Amino acid sequence: MFERSRKGETALLIQPHAGGPPEPDVLEEFADLARSAGATVAAMLHARIDRPNAAILIGSGKLEECKAAADAIGADLILVNHTLSPVQERNLEKALGRRVVDRTGLILDIFAQRARSHEGKLQVELAQLRHMATRLVRGWTHLERQRGGAIGLRGPGETQLETDRRLLQKRVEQLQRRLEKVEVQHTQMRRARVRSELPRVALVGYTNAGKSTLFNALTGAEAYAADQLFATLDPTVRRVTLPGGGMVLADTVGFVRDLPHDLVAAFRSTLSEAREADLLLHVIDAADPHRADRIAQVDEVLAEVGAGDLPQLLVYNKIDRIEGAEPRHDRALAEDAESLGLEETARERVWVSARDGVGLDLLRDVLVARLGLQRVLGTVRLPARAGRLRARLYALDAVRSEVHEDDGGWTLDLDMARPDVEKLAAGPDGHALDGLLPPDDDNPEW
Repeated sequence: MFERSRKGETALLIQPHAGGPPEPDVLEEFADLARSAGATVAAMLHARIDRPNAAILIGSGKLEECKAAADAIGADLILVNHTLSPVQERNLEKALGRRVVDRTGLILDIFAQRARSHEGKLQVELAQLRHMATRLVRGWTHLERQRGGAIGLRGPGETQLETDRRLLQKRVEQLQRRLEKVEVQHTQMRRARVRSELPRVALVGYTNAGKSTLFNALTGAEAYAADQLFATLDPTVRRVTLPGGGMVLADTVGFVRDLPHDLVAAFRSTLSEAREADLLLHVIDAADPHRADRIAQVDEVLAEVGAGDLPQLLVYNKIDRIEGAEPRHDRALAEDAESLGLEETARERVWVSARDGVGLDLLRDVLVARLGLQRVLGTVRLPARAGRLRARLYALDAVRSEVHEDDGGWTLDLDMARPDVEKLAAGPDGHALDGLLPPDDDNPEW
């Protein structure tokens, strides 16, 4: 009986494809996934499968070629860039004498290595158990022995496989309950951010586009950032101060082509930050020759998680890798929007380098305009009874200077965000602030 190898540093990659040869970027991304998991890519084989083999996916002749190649390079791991059924995975392992991992299993392994938060670890384990549950039938034939018959083992005759399946199901249910509690806590935190009336912005994009680097540059945080796929899994949220006020910025997990549906479902808390945002910053690697395909793939995943209709601002990052590129702001063209089926304002573009800090001031200015953050400057006269309103103005750091009047009141010189003015104007003694806002709300000169 074949025993699954616990090693797996040297890998042979198999790229199934139909018709012509696969695109180079597909091969490169799969190799990057393997390296991100810690494997050493020794070789890659193409396998044309116009009619997938139900037992081994690839043909018998290609199977022999894979066996010879694995023996020649000393590979102890076979990675297949395709979703394998439990039967196919087990049959390939028996025929090749090595551990076989499909695309879903590979991404799960990367996620297991990168998850840092309590919730992230729970989500990864849940996705792994659901993936494993389909592989208990034929993946471990030694577990099919009946309990009972020997001294100390007589009983109802439940097989070890059935016992493991039952225990696995109990663990899945336990993880689901724990995740539901964590989700309630996160929902309460998001509601608190909504009550603060700060605009919510989420960073989305293809993995390794530089989202975490941009997040750190805008927030001053120290979120983990590296030149690798899926460097960030756990959502990170920070408040950002802008010239016209503030916003809440969330960093989310990156996407890849053919992201397994189980993983999309498992990381619902991370993706909820994107789903509930007021604006999506779609970060794109400007130096990637396949960036148009990457944009389409991210849009597809966003539509799948219910965030496809949210307004977007395209941030073309890594212009430092393009000779002669300068930071700039491109307003959306009507023909672009029409061809993409989106509103014209949805495809504005800002070109930056998050690593070098180039273009970030331009990005902040565009965010101020998109989020409606504008400053209100003026002088107000507060009566003595408006002490609570005066305290609120100081709490917002809106007072530039103050003069104490003889009647006990104050004359304040203010500089504050317009949403804060509107909020305070609706409260007690708020009529004292009416003069700060123009009578015609559509007048751009205020």
